[in-house]
Amino acid sequence: MRRRELISILSGATVILPVVALGQQTPRSAPLIGALWPGDPSGPITVSLRIAFQQGLREDGYIEGQNLAFAERYPKDSDEITQAASELIGLRVGVLMAMGSQSAIALKRATNSIPIVGAAMADPVADGLVASLSRPGGNLTGNTFIGPELGPKRLDLLLQLVPGISRIGGLQHPRVYSERTMQNMVRELQDRAKEIGVEFQIFDAAGPSDFDPVFEAIAKARQDALIVFPSPMFYVNYGRLVDLAASHRLPTIYAFREAAQAGGLVSYGADLPDLAHLAAKYVVKILKGAKPGDLPVERPTKFQLVINLKTVRSSASRSRSLCWRRPTR
Repeated sequence: MRRRELISILSGATVILPVVALGQQTPRSAPLIGALWPGDPSGPITVSLRIAFQQGLREDGYIEGQNLAFAERYPKDSDEITQAASELIGLRVGVLMAMGSQSAIALKRATNSIPIVGAAMADPVADGLVASLSRPGGNLTGNTFIGPELGPKRLDLLLQLVPGISRIGGLQHPRVYSERTMQNMVRELQDRAKEIGVEFQIFDAAGPSDFDPVFEAIAKARQDALIVFPSPMFYVNYGRLVDLAASHRLPTIYAFREAAQAGGLVSYGADLPDLAHLAAKYVVKILKGAKPGDLPVERPTKFQLVINLKTVRSSASRSRSLCWRRPTR
């Protein structure tokens, strides 16, 4: 796979994203796009994704309020996603855009006729959304952040930044993807951990209310570091995860750059706003007559490695402490 990585070294930067205006008047003849977004509509994550998506549409001449209309939903949990998907289907939209696998699965279950473009899906084949990446078939296409494949890379990066650690936890959002995809994510990390001789243990957080108790459990299990699995719920709540990791002095690697920019140790993964931008291009193709089943699911070529130097120095101090007491374990 051809891969391009963008590396950023931070000393603790904060990114402030603008909020776009909504509710413009649109001609009745304009196509209606239905979109499922994660989290709070005014939250910085959702705003950045929406801006990237709209920019992709504007580049091809489609502008909200002029020749394009949006019907959007911002579900907070799995129950709301199902309801939101049904609502959008009932509006008779021309194309559906799903941000993340959960949204894509909900929309796919709700319709097998309306075209769907999924952005930043984990493993659409394993999740049963498409027949194959090259020929999706059916009414869904889009792009993937290749969820299971990047776990071992994150483990290796964590060990390079914090040498001496031997117990690593993995924080997952259970059932956020299909059982097969979740198993693949865990197995890839377990295999790599066994290969390099470190212990690996999974911890679950189904929602933000689980964050405090799960970090207590991770501390009680004496984990030296943590890998946060990809999840839209983790993505929109990255600030709380970063704060808890810092309070527990737990070196942590994330799948999304915003966490490292907010003080997390390191992040590595696909550029998610870029995937939202790419999804817009597929929406345009479908509006112009393309069939989603004929459009190959795109894999990312742009990956971001973001390292927070301030947090690295703090973690290095912890690593020296771990190495010093290692023989007494």
